[in-house]
Amino acid sequence: MKRITIEIKWALVFTVMTFAWMFAEKQAGLHDIHIDKHPIYTNLIAIPAILIYVFALLNARKKYYGGTMTYGQGIKTGLIITAIVTVLSPLSQYITSTYITPHFFENAISYAVSKKFSTLPDAKAYFNLKSYIIQGLIGAPIMGVVTTLIVAAFTKKTLKALQ
Repeated sequence: MKRITIEIKWALVFTVMTFAWMFAEKQAGLHDIHIDKHPIYTNLIAIPAILIYVFALLNARKKYYGGTMTYGQGIKTGLIITAIVTVLSPLSQYITSTYITPHFFENAISYAVSKKFSTLPDAKAYFNLKSYIIQGLIGAPIMGVVTTLIVAAFTKKTLKALQ
């Protein structure tokens, strides 16, 4: 268990960041009055998400690997974080949908139908807790793996690199 304490810590930081991001989106009106802008601005969560992976891998490099870390070691650390974030994603989505922004789905359905982006049955099938949990269980590992592969390349430091 001690070997993955850094990964657990950063997965929890990631999860708390997603709660803060969702709260900020709600406060900015992106879940109601400005829901038309939600698809654009919600993607900016990638910035803090990537930064968290950078900090996590740098932390692992320092604490686990004594200042040097291979690409493979960085990938291993990132994949563990990704696995934990993925496991936490259904609970995270439930908390977000129930407590942070309980009217998001009905607002999204109403907007999608009013703008004729979707029919009512299709919008209801897409904008609901079950659908978003499934999307999270698919999206979290995909984005986590891609982020890990890229961030591990930039945070690796071998003895050759030190000379």
